[in-house]
Amino acid sequence: MAANSNRPTSPHLQIYQLPLTGMISISHRITGVMLSVGLLFVVYILSAVSGGTSSYGQMQAMLGNWLVTLMYWGFVYALFFHLCHGVRHLFWDAGHSFDKETLDYYAKIELGAAFALTFIALIFI
Repeated sequence: MAANSNRPTSPHLQIYQLPLTGMISISHRITGVMLSVGLLFVVYILSAVSGGTSSYGQMQAMLGNWLVTLMYWGFVYALFFHLCHGVRHLFWDAGHSFDKETLDYYAKIELGAAFALTFIALIFI
């Protein structure tokens, strides 16, 4: 088969820009995976607490690492982002906000609320 040079090429990721609602949807899936992995970490913490002083001391030493702290912040953000997206889905289930402007507006509110809730939680923890 000969290639047709007049045929348009499909847009790839360097050309096509995903809409905000698409990025939010993908982020929702990613944060769901992050929450699943984070829950394994919570189980580890609980088992270390119940394991006695030596395992608790090892867990405390590990929690002092900056990378673990960053992962903790990511877990808290994923929790609040997932919560805010769930609330947004409740609005959709009620049949509201399906036009493009409202979708983008609520997506921005969702992102802002997730960051604000994360910031507030990290201040008070």
